[in-house]
Amino acid sequence: MKSKNMNTLPRWRGLALALAACAVLAGCASPSNPQDPLEKFNRATFAFNDAVDRVALKPAATAYKKVLPGFVQTGVSNFFGNLSDVWSSANNLMQGKGQEGMSDFMRVAINSTLGIGGVLDIASEAGLQKHNEDFGQTLGVWGVPSGPYLMLPLLGPSTIRDTAALPADIWADPWAYKEPVNVRNIGIGVRAVDQRASVLEASNLFEEAALDRYEFIRDGYLQRRQSRIYDGESGPEKDAPKEESKDEAQSNTQVVPEPASNATETQRK
Repeated sequence: MKSKNMNTLPRWRGLALALAACAVLAGCASPSNPQDPLEKFNRATFAFNDAVDRVALKPAATAYKKVLPGFVQTGVSNFFGNLSDVWSSANNLMQGKGQEGMSDFMRVAINSTLGIGGVLDIASEAGLQKHNEDFGQTLGVWGVPSGPYLMLPLLGPSTIRDTAALPADIWADPWAYKEPVNVRNIGIGVRAVDQRASVLEASNLFEEAALDRYEFIRDGYLQRRQSRIYDGESGPEKDAPKEESKDEAQSNTQVVPEPASNATETQRK
């Protein structure tokens, strides 16, 4: 019985991988955007996700936001956020960010005890900043390229790297082991609705403003992932060059003379 009631999210993620492979084999590539060679497949998946959102998820999120008191919504968000801090701490440590990793670990310890199982976010009030790290970001820090953009059925925007990292994120999710299974599945649904409700107003705005919602979501996701991987800093391809030594600077000046003001500006960049 347990095997028939496994967490539904891993099934969808496996289906997404299979569909992505089929898209590649079927030649669904589009040269319009180098980061999105699977645009034709991705747009079809986006249309499917959008239909599901309009029919089911958005109405549920709207009702959730209208019916439940604000403190209940905050408690739900805090509870699942506390669970995510466990894996966030591990990813920070794997990325070599010991201070952030220990901060997330302390958040879990404080919120799980003083915060009544994470319902109250005592750690933030105490000045411990929340970090949102997943294994896709860790792979990015390790130098794994993102690969093409990929729109997953029901799960939304991703990349080949982030999709490959999903099994680790699923395995590390404490809620994935919650028993009994029916309580686990209810929690998965509540978490999805809560997350959708948290971006309800923003989604309404961009639906009205964006000329091409697919491109808007794609470009926003890719930029946001890049920013999160490098903690708001520019990527390695945009990093400033190393400062030249005096001898190297003199040599370069002799080869390609330039005004002192330009040389100074070059060193600043």
